[in-house]
Amino acid sequence: MTGRTQEMATWTVGQVADLFGVTVRTLHHYDEIGLLTPSERSRAGYRLYTDADLTRLQQVVVYRRLELPLEEIATLLDGGEDAADHLRRQRATVMTRLDELRELVTAIDRALEREMSDRPATPEDLKELFGDGFSDEYQQEAQERWGDTGAWKQSAARTKRYTKADWAQVKAEMEAVNTALVTAQQSGQPATSEAAMDAAEQHRLHIHDRFYDLDHTFHRALADMYVADPRFTKTYEDIAPGLAAYVRDAIHANADRHAQP
Repeated sequence: MTGRTQEMATWTVGQVADLFGVTVRTLHHYDEIGLLTPSERSRAGYRLYTDADLTRLQQVVVYRRLELPLEEIATLLDGGEDAADHLRRQRATVMTRLDELRELVTAIDRALEREMSDRPATPEDLKELFGDGFSDEYQQEAQERWGDTGAWKQSAARTKRYTKADWAQVKAEMEAVNTALVTAQQSGQPATSEAAMDAAEQHRLHIHDRFYDLDHTFHRALADMYVADPRFTKTYEDIAPGLAAYVRDAIHANADRHAQP
């Protein structure tokens, strides 16, 4: 074998380390324990690895990635199996680990879902739930307008702990109230009807339970704002024409119904 042929057929420890992503120190250790002994030496006595050595190292690397101990790897490699048998063994081991990892990912996903469901909702969560009904600009304006009131402070204290799931429930309750009001309106029942007043009472209780204490007197003032502020009016008019005034009248009628004699 000429020097040129030997150079082409063998690799130095540094080249092998770079090729397989291991350290030179690791390769020296494998040599010392007899796991992977280079088949050749240079004239200067340096380690030289052949194709067969690289094949064995490839198997070692795979088994190490599967976290098998070096002693067990040595037993497997020296057990007389050919390359195909090793590949089959490695594949079976990898498939077992894949099943374990899938189970681990599922467990992590479930833990993450629990963690995410317990955290307060973010502005992005609210925008996703309420769409155009949620605006940072409106939130800031509302805080500047009512931030010093007891109702605002009470609402802020309650809602700061609300998760996305809580807000989804709030939205569902709000939509149920609006549906009841629209049904009463579109069925031709006056705002003073039992159906309209009952829906108005549900409207008050929804705010009272979810945001801040709301008695019937305060509810009247809120109802007046629904027709006085164009943005509140638009919110109801987008649901059904004439609904803003209908809601106001139903709330006033319900407050009269609950007034102390």
